[in-house]
Formats: sequence, C-alpha cells, structure tokens
Amino acid sequence: MVLASGSGPGGDPGLIPKVDLLVRLGALVAVGAATASLRRTVELALEAGATEAEIVGVLVAVAPTVGLARVVAIAPKLATAIGYDLAGDE
Repeated sequence: MVLASGSGPGGDPGLIPKVDLLVRLGALVAVGAATASLRRTVELALEAGATEAEIVGVLVAVAPTVGLARVVAIAPKLATAIGYDLAGDE
C-alpha cells in the first residue's frame, strides 16, 4: 500500500516516505535540478529504503514526459548524486 496514515501534514494520509522522495526526485529531474539537490534527495530516498535501481527507475519513468534531451542532460547529474565516479571512467 502506497498511502500511510499520518505521513502528511496534520495527520492526513500521504505518501510513505520512500515513495514521497521518489516522486520529489522525479520532479527534480523534470525541472533539471542541480546535482546538489538531486544528491540530497537521493540520500534521503536511500535512507528511506529506496534502492539505486528504484532511483534510476524514476529517470526511466519520467523520460517519456520530460523528453530525451532532459534525460540525457540529467543522467550524469543523477549518476553523480548516486555516487558514481564519472571522471574515473574517462
């Protein structure tokens, strides 16, 4: 079940923390957020129980909506936020 009581403001039902953070990550991808914003959200999502596969899954899930150009632009930032050393691959 995705909803959990008490996680929203005022005790209203809201998304469970992991799902909430993955949705936030999708929004950050959509607006082309900076690496620092992605990194913090990734850290919080991992702490909430998300896997790296789920985090990458967010990028795949929003790709049809945000477009290929956005995905190509944000993928290295997201990889850096997850902890991949892109400079070491050169």
